[in-house]
Amino acid sequence: MADARKDYADIIDREHHVSKHRQPMPRIARAAQFSPFAALTGYDDLVAESARLTDARIQLTEEEKVAVNDVLTWMTSRSSSVGNGDPYAEATFTYFVPDKAKAGGSYETVTGRIKKHDAIKGTILLEGGEVIPIEDICEVSCPKYERQRNGSSAEYTE
Repeated sequence: MADARKDYADIIDREHHVSKHRQPMPRIARAAQFSPFAALTGYDDLVAESARLTDARIQLTEEEKVAVNDVLTWMTSRSSSVGNGDPYAEATFTYFVPDKAKAGGSYETVTGRIKKHDAIKGTILLEGGEVIPIEDICEVSCPKYERQRNGSSAEYTE
């Protein structure tokens, strides 16, 4: 401490300069000059991103894959595009959506009718505009298919 007093001896005991022509800046405005400073730009965003949780993709068993394929095959074979005039049945699809920023993703569930089945791209387009990759579908629930499969003779109207 003695060395600092010696080094700054010419200014250390002087009074603080106050301008006679300008008003002093309010403390809140003075503090605001330094508030936007961030030593690590983007650090807060990285911390928030790493804290965001994602789900791991579930690997379906062969039986589950067959069950999903059976429902999709039944639904697409009964469409009006095949020529029998039967519209696609309404179904609920649960599928995996990969996360764009990190490993994992999330599962989404949507209910609707298939508008188009694109076997080349491996996707289905729902009437609501959702495009679902077939390989990402983990579950399909179609009440009309279930009734027919179980042999229910009751007429089903949607």
